[in-house]
Amino acid sequence: MTTVSSLVVIGLLGGLITGISPCVLPVLPVILLSAGAQGARSDGGEPDGGLASRFHPYLVVTGLVVSFTVFTLLGSTLLSLLHLPQDLIRWVGIIMLALVGLGMMVPRVMEVLERPFARFQRFGGSKNPSNGFLLGLVLGAAYVPCAGPVLAAIAVAGATGRIGVDTVALALSFAVGTAIPLLAFALAGRGVTERIRAFRTRQRAIRITAGVVMLGLSVALVLDAPAALQRRLPDYTASLQARTDELLHGDSSSGTCRPGAATLGDCGPLPAIDGTVAWLNTPGNQPLTQKDRSGKVTLVDFFAYSCINCQRSIPGVEKLHQTYAEYGLQVIGVHSPEYAFEKEVDNVRGGVERLGITYPVAVDSNLTTWSNFNNHYWPAHYLADAQGNVRQTHVGEGGEATTEKHVRELLKQANPNVSLPAPVFSEVDDDAGTDSPRTPETYLGSSRASGFAQGALKKGRHSFSFPSDLKADTFALDGTWKVDSQSIAPADGPGQLRLSYRGKQVNLVVSGEGDLTWRVNGRTHTAHVSGVPNGMELVRTDEVGSGVLELQASPGLELYSFTFG
Repeated sequence: MTTVSSLVVIGLLGGLITGISPCVLPVLPVILLSAGAQGARSDGGEPDGGLASRFHPYLVVTGLVVSFTVFTLLGSTLLSLLHLPQDLIRWVGIIMLALVGLGMMVPRVMEVLERPFARFQRFGGSKNPSNGFLLGLVLGAAYVPCAGPVLAAIAVAGATGRIGVDTVALALSFAVGTAIPLLAFALAGRGVTERIRAFRTRQRAIRITAGVVMLGLSVALVLDAPAALQRRLPDYTASLQARTDELLHGDSSSGTCRPGAATLGDCGPLPAIDGTVAWLNTPGNQPLTQKDRSGKVTLVDFFAYSCINCQRSIPGVEKLHQTYAEYGLQVIGVHSPEYAFEKEVDNVRGGVERLGITYPVAVDSNLTTWSNFNNHYWPAHYLADAQGNVRQTHVGEGGEATTEKHVRELLKQANPNVSLPAPVFSEVDDDAGTDSPRTPETYLGSSRASGFAQGALKKGRHSFSFPSDLKADTFALDGTWKVDSQSIAPADGPGQLRLSYRGKQVNLVVSGEGDLTWRVNGRTHTAHVSGVPNGMELVRTDEVGSGVLELQASPGLELYSFTFG
């Protein structure tokens, strides 16, 4: 049993890791500009009376950790008691963030907003200090960091109402741990401002800039833009988070039932998927019955739609579904909310659509299925054989090739005569935490197009011409192409594609009937493609490198995405 003192240490460690992870990027400009730069002395003297006091960075960070901790622990319960929508806090936070941004540019607006928090002005010693505590409270309501094991434990306890001394100790220590690096960023921003005269003499310009940044952040949060940025960045704290998880939950797994094991094990019966408030992507949005699942290999994927780690892993789950559903694989997504706003079914439905999920999703807003599985992670996979026994588990990102290998083995056990398509993942896909530069997965359809060098890739029939140059991690088209939501296809003759990539390996998901010719490193290759969407390897090298791949696809082919090793 973990003691309270141990939980405090674990909470501090988890908070520190979160505070230096890619999760802080959306709020970092606000912290640097508003919390840090506005606490600076103008012209080397005392803080400007019309700007923040020297305590401003501390007030901003204090407000952020206080509001985030309270809302995470009690927000869902309070909203339920008041019969209010579960996403109310986040929307109020976003609206208030925009108003605070406006107040930074229009002082009269800020005066009205800060009036309830006037008592905090006494700490600054200036006549009219800008109140940082309000900004911190607003950021804590609007800010949604990535889910680590500590934050997951706090969020689940708050959502289920199982709040005790242990949970409060974990939450408070996590808040303090997060506050330390955030405060360091704020003080660093203040230090830079005080050392550069151009900053010290342009405090009003800094305040207006901070206001514009806050307005931009509020719009970005509405559009879910920060998540798109975070998905493209490697999680350089993944190994630290894994170590924290072992400290928090222990490492009771062993042998073939250990998450990510290379061989199939016997981990007991698959727990029940019940207590759901809705189902998505099923006929009539009705629950899957036992008959629907009988005799099928089942992959259960726990996720939350705002979880960045989940967003990175979902394309791999979707690819397994698209490849093996017709051969007997049943993929079921279980959406277990990390935050109160993720309990709203409409929000989940929108998240599922944005992420391109087509397999059935059970909306587990009350965390009933989460509890049945005794799960602790976003994302987490549970793979069961056709008899309903769990044979493999996996937590976190990566591991696609290992999971696919197990899926194929179980499908062959269920039907020895099945003829499976070629694997769509390779061993390099399992190395999600590699530090080597690698081009992110590149989607070619209009709904999720990424890295297109010629502007927005819109649905319909379009003619393109190669640009004069091509930046790294982008692609360009030449000729006439038909663009659909999930794929592109040459029209009126062969279509040309040019790709600038980094990595050891380039794979293409392609379907249809036709010839594919590609040239890379001075060599030309040709292959005939026939059948359903499948992955094919175009490039493999021993060392990480960069290059330009030129590809020609004949009419009749559909190109879906590139993946890189």
